[in-house]
Amino acid sequence: MKKIFSDNIPSNLCASVATIGFFDGVHLGHQHLIHQVVEEAKEREMESMVVTFDRHPRQVLSPDFHPQLLTSYEEKMVRLAKTGVDNCVVLRFTPEMASLSAADFMRHVLHGQLAVRRLVMGYDNRFGKGSAEGFDDYVRHGAALGMEVVQGAPLSVDGIRVSSSAIRQMLLQGDVETATRCLGHQYTLVGRVVEGYQQGRRLGFPTANLLLEDVAKMLPAPGAYVARVRLEGSMEMKRAVTNIGMRPTFQGHGMAIETHVINYDGDLYGKRMLVALTHRLREERKFESTGRLVAQLREDVRRANAIFDEEGLED
Repeated sequence: MKKIFSDNIPSNLCASVATIGFFDGVHLGHQHLIHQVVEEAKEREMESMVVTFDRHPRQVLSPDFHPQLLTSYEEKMVRLAKTGVDNCVVLRFTPEMASLSAADFMRHVLHGQLAVRRLVMGYDNRFGKGSAEGFDDYVRHGAALGMEVVQGAPLSVDGIRVSSSAIRQMLLQGDVETATRCLGHQYTLVGRVVEGYQQGRRLGFPTANLLLEDVAKMLPAPGAYVARVRLEGSMEMKRAVTNIGMRPTFQGHGMAIETHVINYDGDLYGKRMLVALTHRLREERKFESTGRLVAQLREDVRRANAIFDEEGLED
């Protein structure tokens, strides 16, 4: 996949079949849409193109808006590259771009700069100033430019229409298993291990305290999760239990992401760590004593190991 940025768009782009969107999560619905774009481009002997943005448009339109992202920018680019699309155009979303009507955006950007000749729209996607227009308007504007605009089909998984907003609701409920089925991949958190409060080590369950690389990355509901972790410098996925929450047993303040890597006693401080969440074990709760907490941590590890053994999650 070739990445093209809005401040360096070549003047000789080939005619393309394209789709446009923010593509947060690059979930199965997005992949289904992009696959349609790739196949149609091959049939028409054109190039396939994804048009996306460097930031969430609402961050420009509403400065107080704090996105809850399913993927960081880097993660999104990696996952888009895996779709097989020829080109990914990353537009710098500015107030000036936000002021363009749909007709002007299609004329000057999609048609004029990017040579889009066929536009495949996601079923719930809108663009243009105020998102005031809809699919029929895009068809009409496209016809005036010689650009065919068609509607992509939505995708359902287990009776659920897949969308980024639906996946966020799953994560808010801690339902990482359904989120995985809709994403097509496990939900991941990436950051560096920083010094924590050391309570876990004193209890015999040392934990890696993760500082997220992208503060806009959404955290799922507080609780204990089965996780697969990959440490910096290794491709091996290790068994782990990750706790997300306020650490109520120790009167914690602020959200913490603490991961106990099962049967690992190496030094993790300063290392980059990827945490892939696979199952939710339980809600966060306050324990009456550290003894009760230790007993629960042992049970969490036992259940996590049982899930790994049953489902072969290391593969």
